[in-house]
Amino acid sequence: MNAPATTAHLQPLTTPRPVPQAMLDALAARFGAQYSAAQAVCEQHGRDEGSLQAPPPAAVVFAESTQDVQDAVRLAAQYGVPVIPYGAGSSLEGHLLAVQGGISIDMGRMNRVLSVDADDLTVTVQPGITRKQLNEAIKDTGLFFPIDPGADASIGGMASTRASGTNAVRYGTMRENVLALEVVTARGEVIRTGTRAKKSSAGYDLTRLMVGSEGTLGLFTEVTVRLYPLPEAVSAAICSFPTIEAAVRTVIQTIQLGVPIARVELIDANSVRMVNAHSKLRLREEPLLLMEFHGSPAGVQEQAEVVQDIAREWDGNAFEWATTPEERTRLWTARHNAYFAAVQSRPGCKAISTDTCVPISRLADCLLDSVAEADASGIPYFLVGHVGDGNFHFGYLLDPAVPAERETAERLNHQLVARALRLGGTCTGEHGVGVHKMGFLVDEAGEGAVEMMRAIKRALDPQNILNPGKIFAL
Repeated sequence: MNAPATTAHLQPLTTPRPVPQAMLDALAARFGAQYSAAQAVCEQHGRDEGSLQAPPPAAVVFAESTQDVQDAVRLAAQYGVPVIPYGAGSSLEGHLLAVQGGISIDMGRMNRVLSVDADDLTVTVQPGITRKQLNEAIKDTGLFFPIDPGADASIGGMASTRASGTNAVRYGTMRENVLALEVVTARGEVIRTGTRAKKSSAGYDLTRLMVGSEGTLGLFTEVTVRLYPLPEAVSAAICSFPTIEAAVRTVIQTIQLGVPIARVELIDANSVRMVNAHSKLRLREEPLLLMEFHGSPAGVQEQAEVVQDIAREWDGNAFEWATTPEERTRLWTARHNAYFAAVQSRPGCKAISTDTCVPISRLADCLLDSVAEADASGIPYFLVGHVGDGNFHFGYLLDPAVPAERETAERLNHQLVARALRLGGTCTGEHGVGVHKMGFLVDEAGEGAVEMMRAIKRALDPQNILNPGKIFAL
């Protein structure tokens, strides 16, 4: 494989470009209090939730409008300085690292809802609004935005990494749900891609090109996404299984039968134990499926009964229902806090999180072999998965003072991704490539396809100033 499994790639290659003082002075003059070169501010904007590290950016601009983004990018283009967009800081693969230096543009203040078109089931927002803020803002419309990657990520960041999450099995990913974008290009121009219409045959699909580009082709300043009616009835259930295989086989059969389940999450016994301790729950410490059903009352009941029958065939037990909003919130909050529960379970540890996605028919093969390898390694780990669409996550809990543990985790990640690719899957289902999975992209797509990506990047960003050193090397 092109992605090395040795310690040589445990930290990204950093080749900082100089940031002229003249540019910093120009930024300070233009942005005033919206500009900072304070060390603490730069360090905050030079790290994400992943394990890789790099020197921080030279300065941070807090954008409040499309014009702000334009002006910052135009100055960057004038001086040939890298620009790194910053949303909520929740990415996991080094997307925010200033591996070639430059400045960070923080979109957090661009967090307004610009228009709600309830009749067309769409909303247009600024990129810094988070998914929770968006749903709070539209709660009186009877609509909601379903994409839920777990973290309260920004909509712009979710679009840039093509995020998905717990609801993707029913509602799709950001790829299917972003209809249009306003984008600032590498030259500081503003373009618009797509419309609020549900389909189009007009020219190249620039929206799909931009979604998932991880800030390397343009900076999003407006995002138009689909909304969905709040379901008439919602019911959640948990079911424990004697083995991971039994839980996974239940999911596979459910999907293959066409049951329109809204969410189905796998939590392994390690994770259940950690969640119980962190969230003060009393779940059976066995592999667990956490499921949610949306629809009419009769439809929800029918879906649940079918899944319950399938679960019984695989020795599922302790089927418990959570029908009130409070009960559902308690369970899903515990699921979303699985990462923090895991970190808390080993004080002082560092969590190395990775994800892959495989065709649903190969999910059991990929998961079971990966679990066996993780068990044999002796490294504490947790496993959670949006298994309804074949996506799952391993988190390895490492002592940062023991380099051998980091090497072991990287080896496990390498083996996991190689297995997923052999089974027709992808190196990342939703985290994105960033810095950490650049080599894996070549293994997955091939040199020819990656060279085509490079050609697009060179054409749209000839100075290589937009989040350089991410996805692939130029």
